[in-house]
Amino acid sequence: MLFNSYTFVLVFLPAAILGFFYLSRAGEQAGRLWLVGVSFVFYGWWDPRFLPILIGSIAVNHVFWRVIAGSRGRIQVAAVTVGIACNLMLLMYFKYAAAWLSVFSIAIDTPSLPLGISFFTFTQIGLLIDARAGCASQPALASHALFVSFFPHLIAGPVLQHQEIMPQFSSGRIFRPSAENISAGLMIFFIGLLKKTLLADPLAPAVASGFADPAGLTLVAAWQTALSYSLQLYFDFSGYSDMAIGAARMLNIRFPANFNSPYKAQSVIDYWQRWHITLTRYLTIYVYNPLSVWLTRRRVARGGAINRRARASLSGFTNLVALPTVVTISLAGIWHGSGLVFLVFGLMHAVYLIVNHAWRLRHGVRAANGRAAVVARVALTYACVLAGSVVFRAPSLGAAGEVFAGMLGSHGVAVALPDLRQGLEILQIAALYAIVWLAPNTQQIMRACEPVLGAASIPRSRLAWRPNLPWAAALGGAACLGLLSLGGSSEFLYFRF
Repeated sequence: MLFNSYTFVLVFLPAAILGFFYLSRAGEQAGRLWLVGVSFVFYGWWDPRFLPILIGSIAVNHVFWRVIAGSRGRIQVAAVTVGIACNLMLLMYFKYAAAWLSVFSIAIDTPSLPLGISFFTFTQIGLLIDARAGCASQPALASHALFVSFFPHLIAGPVLQHQEIMPQFSSGRIFRPSAENISAGLMIFFIGLLKKTLLADPLAPAVASGFADPAGLTLVAAWQTALSYSLQLYFDFSGYSDMAIGAARMLNIRFPANFNSPYKAQSVIDYWQRWHITLTRYLTIYVYNPLSVWLTRRRVARGGAINRRARASLSGFTNLVALPTVVTISLAGIWHGSGLVFLVFGLMHAVYLIVNHAWRLRHGVRAANGRAAVVARVALTYACVLAGSVVFRAPSLGAAGEVFAGMLGSHGVAVALPDLRQGLEILQIAALYAIVWLAPNTQQIMRACEPVLGAASIPRSRLAWRPNLPWAAALGGAACLGLLSLGGSSEFLYFRF
């Protein structure tokens, strides 16, 4: 079931909210079980064959969780290891087995990729690791199922942590309807819907056409294709993130931020702290940090230094910064898919980050604050991100190379004045970049209602939401416009990762 569908907006979401608050009057557990039930319906709506996979994953991981919580020492380590291995094998079978075995001319018949398998598998793995660290108390099976399957985040994130969500489901206040939360949630949801249907989806035809015939892209057409996809991905994922946060907020649950104007980033390090924030956090906590600590201890055991001067040396930088960065960001790349383009995408960003870290080690974090310097840093960062997005979207490395060749004019320059259609498309791209770089984001607009966890750090904006009549009228207009634009809506790009 798509967030941007009449079924979800007009039937499923109102029924889920009303049923939750009505049944919660009979007891908090009834409300939790209702949310588990509707989340299973939501997941199974797309393809009922995938629902047993989700339920089975929850059941098996709950057994591992109980073993981890009730044991110590080698038994606990073994339970964590086997549990993580089971989750990874499930993910690898559906997502990577057919592609990898085809390299050896081995063909296997795997079913289509279950929606959201990467997200709920990562959630389960993090849960097992947190359980061993004592950060996740052992819940009832229903609470575990609710944490994993809660429908606003189930398909495409955010990647949640036990300690930030489960305490909310244990709080009695979430089981009573809040007019402010419902109105704020509706506003956030419909802002996201408009991003998806009015800003992202209209770019899809030009993107599909360009990447279908990359060898035929002249200079202007190649740049138009690359820029259109960059904007489509931006507003598509931004819209989904808003809709997930808004839907959860109507149920009195606050999600962490998952998208924070990443094209305003002034470095690639900053970009990864703004784009898919919870995935970056997950990989940092569960991959980068453990690997970095292990490498640091290994270096210390061999008598090596780990101070700033040592990290700036070639061997120290390679072992303590470059290696964990390459491993982590390469995993981020192949997490998106099994194709070689995803690995190359990850390696490209790993190189960007290594250069960024090396620059900071040599010159420090402080930088010039003049407007020209800020614009230059944003432009350089975005150019790197744009190149990565071409590889990310291309069906093959050869196709990506053809797009880059077109952007350099190798397929022809074609500088003639654009026709009316192409002119309007160029104006559309320019308008979207104005929104990206000049307009406040959703968190800034909704700052007064603390839209996400940790909202105190969000900069203020002159355009600020308030629960009053003008904003109620704006909400009504956004809802009408969003509903009228649903007819040609497509699935979210991250639904297949």
